[in-house]
Amino acid sequence: MKRLVICLFVALVAMGVKAQEGVYLGGTLNIWGGDNRTTFGIAPEVGYNFSDKWAVGGTLEFSHAKSNGIKSNAFALAPYARYTFFETDQLSLFVDGGFGFSTVGVKGADNVSGFEIGFRPGLSFAVTDHLSLLAKIGFLGYRDDYLYGSNGGGLSLSSGDLSFGFYYTF
Repeated sequence: MKRLVICLFVALVAMGVKAQEGVYLGGTLNIWGGDNRTTFGIAPEVGYNFSDKWAVGGTLEFSHAKSNGIKSNAFALAPYARYTFFETDQLSLFVDGGFGFSTVGVKGADNVSGFEIGFRPGLSFAVTDHLSLLAKIGFLGYRDDYLYGSNGGGLSLSSGDLSFGFYYTF
């Protein structure tokens, strides 16, 4: 299953590189430590801008965590639709609405699969015509065993839901 997801993502990236203007590639990086817990995550992202307001895309995330000597690895696939509701020459405010599927493995235990559905607001800052820096801040929705989060719904503005990244538009 993991190989299939990775192969599909690589195929999407390869198609995106040859596509017309509007395709973007990038990703986010998450690093967090404290309370005997360290997490690291990387999430490559590919998408397509249909217009100045609407885009679709997806991320494939890998996370590693170590808590009290126990190590775990997680994979997640999260497609989304992005709506940009405010835009200036360099700054854009957007919200990603989508869902995600994840699996977390801990050595010596069964894998745990989960999902999330909800909204993730963010902002992007255009450094050049093609390169933008972005931040995604918070989550509003429902999660059930998704990655390392807790179950339930609501609004989360924790540091675990803060990520920084970039994307390059072709």
